[in-house]
Amino acid sequence: MARQARSRGQAEHLGRKHPRPRPRRRRTALNSVSELTDLLRGGGYLADRGLSTALHVALSLGRPILLEGEVGVGKTEVAKVLAAVLGRRLIRLQCYEGIDTNQALYEWDYARQMLQIRALSEREVVAEDSVDKLFGPKFLLERPLLDAVRAGDQAVLWIDEIDRADDEFEAFLLELLSDFQITIPEIGTIKAETPPLVVLTSNRTRELHDALKRRCLYHWVGYPSPEREVEIVLVRAPGVSETLARKVVAAVNRLRELDLAKPPGVAETLDWVATLDVLGETDLDVRTADDTLGAVVKERDDLELVRERLEDIVSGG
Repeated sequence: MARQARSRGQAEHLGRKHPRPRPRRRRTALNSVSELTDLLRGGGYLADRGLSTALHVALSLGRPILLEGEVGVGKTEVAKVLAAVLGRRLIRLQCYEGIDTNQALYEWDYARQMLQIRALSEREVVAEDSVDKLFGPKFLLERPLLDAVRAGDQAVLWIDEIDRADDEFEAFLLELLSDFQITIPEIGTIKAETPPLVVLTSNRTRELHDALKRRCLYHWVGYPSPEREVEIVLVRAPGVSETLARKVVAAVNRLRELDLAKPPGVAETLDWVATLDVLGETDLDVRTADDTLGAVVKERDDLELVRERLEDIVSGG
């Protein structure tokens, strides 16, 4: 019973270990999809009506949202910009093959524990609860998921490239998203009073399980229309002329029509524009396109294919 009492006390202590100040100007509610769209635009992200609606519903219902789409279409920017415009802290969990719960939840600071054990061994008398304290909040290393549970609605939890994690981790994540609580055997249960906004992204390197998709709202992020992509370029690179932006966007859209191993996304469009801008180029012709092709085409076989058709890609012939 004494051990349980200590555990409960430690859990309470953990909950207030590092008080997190509330971010200034934090948005607690949004009245409409249009308001969210304007907020995102103010943060430099031009969301279409469908994406803004999905995000607004996720915020209103407190549901996680899963964003899937091709590489480079802007999925990763959503969580970053949302956190910025809502005044919340961004917590990122980068998934990869082999990630396990320890790397996502918490770990014990073994080096510090060993130092403590060495110090205790040099004492003639050791307090009864000294060993228990080795597994207290003082020795706990927070990882993103525990950090997000403690932060609650002060944070946006970005779970990036969930498709790279294995089935076991996905099942664990599903359980966590259901109740937003974590049980640490040596300390107790820590539960978020109000869940954080959760944004999951996937590049579809594998199919996610239906159970996880059911837990989340879903939105497919596709390539923007040419007009919207031009607008994105002008917002993200305001010093670039509209004429150059339109030429680059038109060329990128022709590249996407080719059978490329890695079609260029919006990120590559922005890279190409930035490259031309830093070189002082104000026009896109065959020569400048050939010189700067590495900014937009990033596979050797793709480069060879594109160079064979470069004149048509640039001129639209």
